[in-house]
Amino acid sequence: MTRIPSKEEILQWISDNPTLTAKRDIARAFGIKGAARIELKKVLKELEAEGHLEKRKNTYRDPESLPPVTVLQVLAPDADGDLFAKPLEWQGEGKPPVILIVAKASDPALGAGDRILGRLTKLPKVKGEPETYEARLIRKIGHNPLRILGIYRKGHEGGRIVPIDKGQDKEWRVASAAVQGAQDGELVEAEQAGPKGRLGLPSARIVARLGDPSQPKAVSLIAIHQHGIPDQFPDAVVAEADTAKPAPLGKREDLRELPLITIDPADARDHDDAVYAHADDDPKNPGGHVVWVAIADVAHYVTPNSELDREARKRGNSTYFPDRVVPMLPDHLSGDLCSLHEDVSRPVIAVRMVLDAQGAKIAHRFTRAMMKSHASLHYGEVQAAVDGHPTDRTEPWLSPVLEPLYAAYQATKHAREARQPLDLDLPERRIELDADGKVTSVAFRDRLDAHRLIEEFMVLANVCAAEELIARKSPLLFRVHEEPNPDKLESLREIAEASGLTLAKGQVLRTRHLNSLLKQAEGSENAEQINMATLRSMTQAYYSPENFGHFGLALRNYAHFTSPIRRYSDLIVHRSLIAAHSWGKDGLSPWDVENLDETAKLISDTERRSMVAERDTTDRYLAAYLSERMGNEFAARISGIAKFGAFARLAETGADGLIPVRSLGREFFHFDADAQTLTGEHSGLTLGLGQTVTVRLAETDALTGGLILELLKVEDQALPRSSGNRRSKGGPKRKLAKSRAKGKKTARKVERKRRG
Repeated sequence: MTRIPSKEEILQWISDNPTLTAKRDIARAFGIKGAARIELKKVLKELEAEGHLEKRKNTYRDPESLPPVTVLQVLAPDADGDLFAKPLEWQGEGKPPVILIVAKASDPALGAGDRILGRLTKLPKVKGEPETYEARLIRKIGHNPLRILGIYRKGHEGGRIVPIDKGQDKEWRVASAAVQGAQDGELVEAEQAGPKGRLGLPSARIVARLGDPSQPKAVSLIAIHQHGIPDQFPDAVVAEADTAKPAPLGKREDLRELPLITIDPADARDHDDAVYAHADDDPKNPGGHVVWVAIADVAHYVTPNSELDREARKRGNSTYFPDRVVPMLPDHLSGDLCSLHEDVSRPVIAVRMVLDAQGAKIAHRFTRAMMKSHASLHYGEVQAAVDGHPTDRTEPWLSPVLEPLYAAYQATKHAREARQPLDLDLPERRIELDADGKVTSVAFRDRLDAHRLIEEFMVLANVCAAEELIARKSPLLFRVHEEPNPDKLESLREIAEASGLTLAKGQVLRTRHLNSLLKQAEGSENAEQINMATLRSMTQAYYSPENFGHFGLALRNYAHFTSPIRRYSDLIVHRSLIAAHSWGKDGLSPWDVENLDETAKLISDTERRSMVAERDTTDRYLAAYLSERMGNEFAARISGIAKFGAFARLAETGADGLIPVRSLGREFFHFDADAQTLTGEHSGLTLGLGQTVTVRLAETDALTGGLILELLKVEDQALPRSSGNRRSKGGPKRKLAKSRAKGKKTARKVERKRRG
């Protein structure tokens, strides 16, 4: 009888003979013939199911190793000038192997982004170090070309592309063969096709036609493509999501009788948190409260290293636009199985928090549970009910649920006052669209106690998650917000002093000091200026496996736990809680732990990418909305100063526009970076942060979101005669166009930095 090799022997053969891994090669090596091949096939299938082998076409290989010939992408040279590469098809658990490119004198020059077919040689393993390979070039197969988003303009023998990116001024030439049927004026995506041509323009080839750029629904599409936000799920990800089934109760705590409710915006696309509160009946905690926060158990469906997991990590977060959402997870999960819909059983990770009469947390307990939302309410109707105007929907929940929630929230105000988190007053814009995606109105969102209640309970739950995992010595991602830069604080102090206000100096800065400044400005004409200047003095929050505290919230320990449907950071925290409590096998994996630093950097970057894309989209919608009001006058306030002009924020819509310095007059304007002012050399006209101005809308560009403004009055005073608008040849339109063309690129870069 033919002997079938053991699994260990098969794995060793594949490792030693990476070019002989077809089933027939393995059979030949072990002398297996005839019917015995069926038994060999069974063993190979078992190895594949156990994850030890990966079948690719008719060959088998170790998924933790690379095939002898594979596609690589060249990385930038290191400090010693050596070239390394990354495998484009790595599916292993850990970090991809280190691949050093060994070049011959006859090989073509390689640069970062080039794609090559390489022959690999595995080097001896060094204990504690990742697998290392040498790669020799077989052939160069291309590179990852620069992508361009713009308007196609038909011309002789092809055409050109005018980029819509605020930071790109150069046009691109498109040969006739690379037009792909694009029509004049169509929005297209293209990639660099070669060096500069005979007209001095770089060449590009069109790879996607995106339609009419003037259509309202193209606005968010532009941002999606411009910022490289993945908006199509790979087939494997969708297939994996579609196989998901509702979670069973199993060993979960049954909270379905607990009257948890969801409170969200009226147009909420998903529901990932539910709340409930009641008075604490423990005699040792008189006047205390018990608050429950239940969060969708996304980790049950998105397990480590699954197709869903890899895609969610790549996206980092959901991105929200006025007309659509680009979700982190497919809709079958984000809008259904993970969403806490009314009267439907859903798996959650919940935290029970005990507060004393002053709102301070004295205990908490986490549980993996099953809940059922008893009501899906929105902020407006909840606030109306508590204010004495309940509806048929809210009346049944007023006494048993809403009033206890508000009582607990009132208690937390005492703890919040003692903690003194940064209390900025910056209203949020709301853009309303009609069915065709056209802007119908722009207003500022109401700020209700219902919003503050949910925010406060979510912050408390996030603190509990961080404290729980610290106590259990479990790895996690913290939400970090570091102290402001001293230079930025000094600038804030100067702005405050110029407004007759004071910011404490010579002591360790605390949020209470900044709140004192904001309180001084409250209700005054400088309130908006001081709030904006305070915001700009702050550092950017980010994710980190190390805990540096959260300055803005005045918290020592803070992590994101409450939004795993739309943030990958929260999913990592959920997995850590699962592992720490031994709730199942879907907790934090060794790969998750090993790559926490890389994950933190990745999702911090994707968060910023989404913020910029959302902001750019808002700018474009506002520019399109205001385009019908060209020539109108608006009340505004100076919101930024640069050497090339002043930025003004329109009071009515919150839109920012540029007043080019060239449009202010013939005189020279001195730019004072410390004081943030522009001062006319002869007239003495001074523009500074927070000044009220009257402007005329001179130009809009819906494709870039840019507004050009003409200054008419400063603090209700007409401009000095010597600072009147220039009357250059060609009139004001030519002058403004020239100003814009010259300063646009620099202005937008500075504006992004200023607002970021």
